[in-house]
This record gives sequence, C-alpha cells and structure tokens, in this order.
Amino acid sequence: MSESQPTTTPPMNHPLLASLSDASPLKSMSRDELKALSAEIRDVLCNLLATRTAHFASNLGVVELCIALHCEFDFRHDRLIWDTGHQIYPHKLVTGRYHDFPSIRTRGGLMGYPNPVESEYDLFMTGHAGCSVSTAVGLRSGDVLSGNRDRRTVAVIGDGAFPSGIVFEAMNNAGELEDDLTIILNDNKMSICPRVGSVATYLDRLRSNPYYNGLKHEVTRLLDLVPMFGDPTERLLAQMKEGVKAGLLGGMLFEELNIRYVGPIDGHDVTMMRKYLAMVREMKGPVLLHVVTEKGHGYKPAAEDPVFFHTPPAFKDERGKPVSLGSSGCPPFTVHARDAIRRQMSQDKRVTIITAAMCQGNKLEPIREQFPDRFFDVGICESHAVAFAAGQCKNGMRPIVDIYSTFLQRSYDQIFQEVALQDLPVVFLMDRAGLTGPDGPTHHGIFDIGYLRVFPNMVVMAPGYAGEVDLMLAKAIEHDHASAMRYPKASALELDRIPDEVVIGKSERIREGSDGTIVAYGAMLDQALAAADLLADDLDVGVINARFVKPIDREMIRETMSGDKFVVTLEEHAKMGGFGSAFLEAACEEHLDTRKIHIVALRDEFIEHGDREELLAEHGLGAEPIAALCREAARTQPIPVQ
Repeated sequence: MSESQPTTTPPMNHPLLASLSDASPLKSMSRDELKALSAEIRDVLCNLLATRTAHFASNLGVVELCIALHCEFDFRHDRLIWDTGHQIYPHKLVTGRYHDFPSIRTRGGLMGYPNPVESEYDLFMTGHAGCSVSTAVGLRSGDVLSGNRDRRTVAVIGDGAFPSGIVFEAMNNAGELEDDLTIILNDNKMSICPRVGSVATYLDRLRSNPYYNGLKHEVTRLLDLVPMFGDPTERLLAQMKEGVKAGLLGGMLFEELNIRYVGPIDGHDVTMMRKYLAMVREMKGPVLLHVVTEKGHGYKPAAEDPVFFHTPPAFKDERGKPVSLGSSGCPPFTVHARDAIRRQMSQDKRVTIITAAMCQGNKLEPIREQFPDRFFDVGICESHAVAFAAGQCKNGMRPIVDIYSTFLQRSYDQIFQEVALQDLPVVFLMDRAGLTGPDGPTHHGIFDIGYLRVFPNMVVMAPGYAGEVDLMLAKAIEHDHASAMRYPKASALELDRIPDEVVIGKSERIREGSDGTIVAYGAMLDQALAAADLLADDLDVGVINARFVKPIDREMIRETMSGDKFVVTLEEHAKMGGFGSAFLEAACEEHLDTRKIHIVALRDEFIEHGDREELLAEHGLGAEPIAALCREAARTQPIPVQ
C-alpha cells in the first residue's frame, strides 16, 4: 500500500482474525474455531461493507471455500489465482490484512481486488473475468520447467466467468499438457446477474442430477473411511471411487478435455471441502472440483437478492443503522444512455442491444423486459459479443454493443477484423469510460480513445452533458460506418440547453472568451465550466464542448488558435493517443503554432483506486488546477512566429 494509507482500526472485535499475520494457523484450528472464524469474517463483511459501495454478496458466498483452501494448501509456496478477484475479501482477511481492512477501496488503502504489492498471497492484480485458468496453466508449466513440481497450483473461477472463451482455450491446453492443476468451479448460479447460456444449463444439470442426489451420501460415507493422509493405496482407492462417481454422474464435458471432474460438493461445508481438496491435491493431471455455493450466504437480504447486493450502495451508517437507498442528484450518463436506447428501439425495429453480462451495471433491465426479442446478453464473452454484432449488422440490423470501456479492450481484434475492416455500422456504447473511482486500475476506462480512433471510418464521440446523449445515439444509428460513444459512471451534467442537432465532426461552443479557450472532451465539460467560473475575475476564457475526437473539428481548431490566445484541452483519458494528441496532430497538419496548446490528461501510469474527484484533481483535471494552468498559460504566452 502507498504511504498515504489512512490510519484505520477494525470496526469490531474479532479475536481470531486479529491474531492472524498469515494464513498458516488455519491448518491447526479445530472445527469449532473454523466455524467461529467464518462467523467473524461475515461479521466484518456485513458491518463494514454495509457502510460503503463494495462487492458484497460474492464475498459472503466464498467464506468457507476460502477457509478450506487455506487449510489444505500453503499459498506462500503453492499458487492460488482468484478469477476476476472481486470475491477476494475473505482471502485478504485471513492472510494478515484484517487490521488494514477498513481502508479497503479508499485512497491509499487496500485494493478491492488481488494486489501483489499488498501481500505475497496475491500473485496477480486481476479484475477481468476468465483468465485465471490460463495463468494457472502457465504457472504450473513454469514450475515443471524450473523443477518445482512439489508446488501446487489452484485456480478459483465462478460459473459466471466459466463460459468465457479463454477458459475453454486454457482447459484445452491443460488437457494436452497433463500437468498437475486444480480448477475450483465456484458455482453459485450467478454472474453479476443470473448467468446465461448453454454452459449454465449444463452446470444446472450437474447440480440436479438424480443419480448424484441418490449416491452422494454413500460416496461421502466411503470417502470418510479413507484417511486424508493414508498410504498410497488408500489414496488411490479414493481417487478410483471419485472416478466411478464422475462416470455415473456426468462431467463428461471436462472428461473429454482430459480434465478429471469431481463433484459437485457443498461449498459451505468446510469439513467436506477439506476432504475433497486433500484428495484432488494428490491427483495427477488437471482436475476440476465443482463446488456449489450460495451468493450472499449468511446474510438473508443478500441471499434473497444477490443481484442488488452484488455491489450495493451503502445501506447502513457508521452506527449500523439502515439508511435510505433512494436516488439523489442528477441521473448518471448510464441512465440517459439507457433511455436513449429505448427510444431508438421503439422507433426502429432494426435496432438491437447486445451486452456481455452487464445488464445490471448498464441499467438495461427495462429494455430486456420491453424488447426481449432484440435484447442479447451473451455472458462474459466480449469477443463473441462484437463478432455477434457484426453478423447481425451484415444482415441489416443496427446492433448497439453496450459494454464497459475496460472490457471492450478484450474484443479488440473483433472490432478490427469483423467490424472496422468490413465497414459495418455497429454502434459501441462505452460505459464507465474514464476513472471508475474505487474499482481501481483494472476497471478505469482510460485507453478507448487511443485504441479506437486508429481505425479508418470509425467515429469516436463523447457527450459533454445529458441533453446530447439521445442525439448522439440517433446520429450513430443513422450513420453508415462504425461509431463509438464514451461516457463515465458519473452523474451527467445538466445544462439549460438542448441542442437542435449533432453534426458528425462538429463541436459546440458553450461560452465565448477573448483571452483563451478550454476545449473539453466529454464529461470534462463540467470541470471546464467550473474552471472558467473561477477565472471570471481574471481572464475571459471560452469553453468548447468538443463532442468528437474523430473526425475532429478542424474548423474549430483553426478558429480557436487564431491570434495569440492559449488553448487548454481536457480529457479523462490517457494522454498518449487521446483527444489532446488528436488536437495536436490536427494543429500540426494545419501548420498552426502548437506552442499555445496545453494538453491536460491522465498521466502515463496505471492509476490507483480512490474517489473520482480526488483522482481527477491529482491529475490536473479538477477546476482549481485547470484554472491555475490557464493563468500560467496566459502569463507565459509564446511570442507569435512571424
């Protein structure tokens, strides 16, 4: 953690957790102590996380699984990869981070995802779904090559992430290599929302197999007769029994990939899981252990509504009293985009909406209900989502791919090959563009301008305020080439104006100014206006809503840079390849004096988690630092070149 980590104290008294500097004591705890440890973990989660926005239900569901894993493995030597990583909180608590836990998801505090900087127990900084099996296969291969064959590798992946294409690529590779590997399938019948697809249906059949229900007690009884640390013959007998069960009960999908299937077992029974983990630990080759859990387990409201409690807003105050969950303030860009999609789908039957397991996050449930035949949730399969959209588009539809900016990166080749190269008018809506606050570097959407504007014919735009979202989407749908619109998680600026139209490649002047101009791209318009207000007594600064980075408004650039006025560009994006870079490129091509241009963007670094406004200010994108830059730019204007 950084040196600015806030001073914190545990929210309550938890003697077992407080005593842990690492996870090794779990191995010697009694059943009663492990049960008490589970209760302490849930108490921390239910009392601390209720006071802030954080991943909640998914962490409640893996408490016993986490404990059982640390009882049977030593993950300072063995390897543990948590897929996606938002279910990492119990793991952090039992690996010596209890005393720092109240700082989680705050600036300078613990990250809400795995972070190797925090602990040797965290191998990768993860936040995207589906990659754990691939990295685990690679880790095990590296151990084999380096002679560390005694080291065990475990990947824990949820059933929501499991259908991702990369998972099957990894299992295909694992089955061929035949290296020892344990894959834990954490099956809670959920992603963020209820899971979708035929793989989910297959897992349901495994869970509800009548042969399994009839035999599971007998198999468990037989396993109880086999010591966890018996002689090789006894361990072999247990493995043979499990193999017979797998043959009777299913798991053939995995067996055909040369991966042993074991389970399903109760993911809230620590004793049972320890027996199975001890058994699969000794198995040769890749093994998949199917563990059934309940998302939100141990907290009734979360178990009954795991979708809402996936990442709920604060629902208790610091004293533990319930707080109102009513909405306040201006609606976020996400809601305005959702409403614009509904209007377009009502007016044009060609319009479809495609999302990748983000129905809840993108507020799309009303659209799913109103237009079920034109709503497609493809699961956590972003590459497929884009190629699927291309296929629809080729058939005359007008698909909208509504996806988080950071997740759209996963489909980059499909954007190039299936959409841009074919010159298909697919519309991309990039939610969570910019800084996502406490979610941190895995979720900040700060690269999309750079990776999209390089494609020929691609239109890249961003609304600066609520009133233009609908017009931009309408323009994108009627356009004959691919287009992309980015917007943040933040509330949308409400201006007392509704534009008559949006013209591709044209900006909008919001305020005139004689001393200089701030050109804001997208949601930075609110900071530009606030900075101009701060400067009102010193400088007469104009404000332009750029709207488009491609095609960029060259007429605006020529007019803005006429005379000796300074120009400041603002964007919530990495400086390299962003709006400021595009502005500078165009100014160079127009043979303008680029010394007057001041680019304010995010620094060339992976940005930590923290409050969005705080992070913006640190990168010079708050109203105060923008105003200070304008004063300095006006004072140090270059002498015009004759």
